[in-house]
Amino acid sequence: MYLADGWQDFEILDAGNGDKLERWGSFVLLRPDPQAVWPMGEHKADAVYFRSPSGGGHWEFQRELPESWTVRYKGLTFVVRPTGFKHTGLFPEQAVNWDFMSDRLKAWEKSHSEAPRVLNLFAYTGGATCACAKAGAQVVHVDAAKGMVAWAKDNAAASGLSGAPIRYIVDDCLKFVRREQRRGNRYEGILMDPPSYGRGPGGEMWKIETGLFELVSECAKLLCDDPCFFLINSYTTGLAPSVLKNVLTVALPKAHAEAQEVGLPIRRGGLVLPCGATGRWTP
Repeated sequence: MYLADGWQDFEILDAGNGDKLERWGSFVLLRPDPQAVWPMGEHKADAVYFRSPSGGGHWEFQRELPESWTVRYKGLTFVVRPTGFKHTGLFPEQAVNWDFMSDRLKAWEKSHSEAPRVLNLFAYTGGATCACAKAGAQVVHVDAAKGMVAWAKDNAAASGLSGAPIRYIVDDCLKFVRREQRRGNRYEGILMDPPSYGRGPGGEMWKIETGLFELVSECAKLLCDDPCFFLINSYTTGLAPSVLKNVLTVALPKAHAEAQEVGLPIRRGGLVLPCGATGRWTP
């Protein structure tokens, strides 16, 4: 398992009964997590998210919280905000992938005279974008949701990366990749965090089971001759890590592919909460 155990501003205090108790900076949130099927101990949270039987849900605040606040990770700063759809704007388990990509990029730079180029697809609020930019990369950040791209710019500013070479694109990822092929653009690193289902800005339908291999195959055409990494992250229930490894092995056969679960340590009981899977391809 790839374990994101380098946090100081975030931790899972406990998990169970379909929930996880998290500390984000100085605030404690209780949110649903379907993986936590074991019992949880007694707990007290500053805010609790309740699911609605008809879909969606709402927060109930036990004390007044700011609209947003920041957490830090190894020199990066992120804006955290409880949203109406349960999320906070950050997936902290991805820190283990930020470290992996940063290390790969820094190693690549030592033997090259130019900055590596990274393409981040389904880039959300830009945690990976900030990590790669801080490691010295030129980053193209692509997401179909304009609001998430705006949040990513806030995270870059909070991390002191407002002047970093980051291009923010609101677009359907597959359409953008094909345009990049026609333009002749190439990248040393490519990463993607595709949803199970989704729609592009023009209403384009996405389903990971039918769209993932095609997207990875098209992205493979954008890798430069001396690439650094290709990374796929997935939260889709039922999509095993070995599926990601197989996709990478078939689409990019001339290198090493591996895949594992991604996890976060739980303080109480020494357990680990599984948080999806990641596939990594390296030359």
